[in-house]
Amino acid sequence: MTAPDTPESNPLLAAWDTPFETPPFAAIRPEHFRPAFEAAFAAHRAEIDAIAADPSPATFANTIDALELSGETLSRVGGVFWNLAGAHTSPELQAIEREISPIAAKHFSDIGMNAGLFARIDALWSRVDELGLDDEQKRVLELTHKRFVRSGAKLALQAKQRLSQIVERLATLGTQFSQNVLADEADTLVELEGEAGLAGLPDWLVAATAQAAEDHGLKGRHIVTLSRSLIEPFLQFSSNRALREKAYGLWIRRGEMGGASDNRAIVAEMVALRVERARLLGYRTFAAYKLDTSMAKTPEAVRGLLDRVWPMARARALEERDALQAMAQQDDASIVIAAHDWRYYAAKVRAARHNLDEGEIKPYLQLDRVIQAAFDTATRLFGVRFSERRDLPTYHPDVRTWEVTDAAGRHLALFYGDYFARSSKRSGAWMSSFRGQRKLGRDVRPIVVNVLNFARAPEGQPTLLSFDDARTVFHEFGHALHGMLSDVTYPSIAGTAVPRDFVEFPSQVYEHWLMRPEVLRTCALHARTGEPMPQALLDRIQAARNFNQGFATVEYVASAIVDMEFHALESATDIDPVAFERRVLDGIGMPAEIAMRHRTPHFTHVFSGDGYSAGYYSYLWSEVLDADGFAAFEEAGDIFDPELAGRLKRHVYAAGSSRDPELAYRAFRGRDPDVDALLRKRGFLGEVAEAGGEER
Repeated sequence: MTAPDTPESNPLLAAWDTPFETPPFAAIRPEHFRPAFEAAFAAHRAEIDAIAADPSPATFANTIDALELSGETLSRVGGVFWNLAGAHTSPELQAIEREISPIAAKHFSDIGMNAGLFARIDALWSRVDELGLDDEQKRVLELTHKRFVRSGAKLALQAKQRLSQIVERLATLGTQFSQNVLADEADTLVELEGEAGLAGLPDWLVAATAQAAEDHGLKGRHIVTLSRSLIEPFLQFSSNRALREKAYGLWIRRGEMGGASDNRAIVAEMVALRVERARLLGYRTFAAYKLDTSMAKTPEAVRGLLDRVWPMARARALEERDALQAMAQQDDASIVIAAHDWRYYAAKVRAARHNLDEGEIKPYLQLDRVIQAAFDTATRLFGVRFSERRDLPTYHPDVRTWEVTDAAGRHLALFYGDYFARSSKRSGAWMSSFRGQRKLGRDVRPIVVNVLNFARAPEGQPTLLSFDDARTVFHEFGHALHGMLSDVTYPSIAGTAVPRDFVEFPSQVYEHWLMRPEVLRTCALHARTGEPMPQALLDRIQAARNFNQGFATVEYVASAIVDMEFHALESATDIDPVAFERRVLDGIGMPAEIAMRHRTPHFTHVFSGDGYSAGYYSYLWSEVLDADGFAAFEEAGDIFDPELAGRLKRHVYAAGSSRDPELAYRAFRGRDPDVDALLRKRGFLGEVAEAGGEER
């Protein structure tokens, strides 16, 4: 790495005099990051060394408070870099990412194994009840001590050295995995030539494929990219079966197309290293290690939930397949339904059963109005308000910015919305932060971003969404609220810093409000006429809310089971990831007509880092909470019930990880969750409620 710049020459190291101290994006160039990281790592190491070498006895203030306040420059530099690496990357940033990822991993690994620092933390933990701490401080001390133990602080020197090597290598591999998937998505296009290429596509989708072509320098042509928001509607509407098969085949083979972007060897090495990491830390499997700090606690508990849902979902999916086959025969198509046919014939069956088609719904779901509905819902629930700011710097012209204030007009947060697909952005949808919330030292308010990948409408036309797209807006905004409403003292427990199988609860419960008539009546206005969605159409949408739920549940649960099986291995020498995936799917009776939602070679949730590794089940675990939690509002007879909304905000959205999630849920709901609420929500048990969905 190069020598560090001075603050005068590097905007990442200088004081930010922008409004709300937002990153000065226009001044930041790729060459600023390496020296900024070097300076930030050095500053953080010095702070950690000073805490560890403090000759005075350990106190909460001189150890935990000091640790919580350390690394501010690194957080600021990293907040900008890692967000750009996901949302607006470039060859220059990707090269820096490959270099910085293992360095950052080693940096934090070294802190987690710092013997002097851990001795002070351990001394405090041994007398936690004598320190006169409040509940939040006790929670921070507990989680800090556990984090250091799980980072290898108690290991012998040789084991520490090996663990550090593993952590570095996993960071390198995860970065390469993610960049390989992005490369396949950016470089793989399916051209739609002539009338045959556009056969069956509605006007709005024809326009979207033309816009995608123009975005890729192919003006006047039509293409389908591997972005989910474009390829899924293509698979639903295209009557050209050969093109559907071609596009679908490319989509599900991301990461295993051979050449430099093939991820199969990366997965094999990552699984083996994760097994070794877990064994070094005293766990039989990586799943046991990861789940030890989750709500689920054990792999057996996770499989208990997955195995309860799987047979019901599979049986429903097989019924759905038979209905699709019957529809194909009715259409005089002498075919056997395959995976690339499912969405096409499912749309026909839905139209026949419910008189419903996406082309009728989409004009009522304009992106701008759905965003506003998400804001209005938060205003009615939590009293927060959103004012668009066009004077704040952003990292791309597409990005919009809002200031968030409370009911009294006080500044709470900044919210960035980045909604359109582009080749510099990884696929999917997510929430992240440029800056987290804290009160320690000073009151710091968060800067939160939602990143999505919708197909942009042609200039001058509104971008129209499917219902799944609209739910994704609400889902990711639920995550954003979790970050923006955070109201804790300590940064390590702020916002979304909660167990993985609880972090999806605030986002998934928020989806429910979209499907309610009280919200749809105000936001679902026709793009051309401005007329509200007719009640008859709304009724048909509600009646079809669990249509195709077997398919949706099978593709998701299959992915979660494969994830768990990879990480339940006690040995993973010379594993063939695709063959392993196939054996697991064969073992559970995966329908041949459905693929995993995320096949292993492009399963970025699990292999682009450790975030959802042995944790993809989390969406289903959290769905138990969201189904049961929203039922409280339904039982109250008011989906904006002020008392319930206040408890939801206080104990969930504002609380971060200041208490155990089971206690947090109980404080909101007044009891433990009812698992059957999940089955009812998905239409597998008794009464039905609306189906959840987002880019999972």
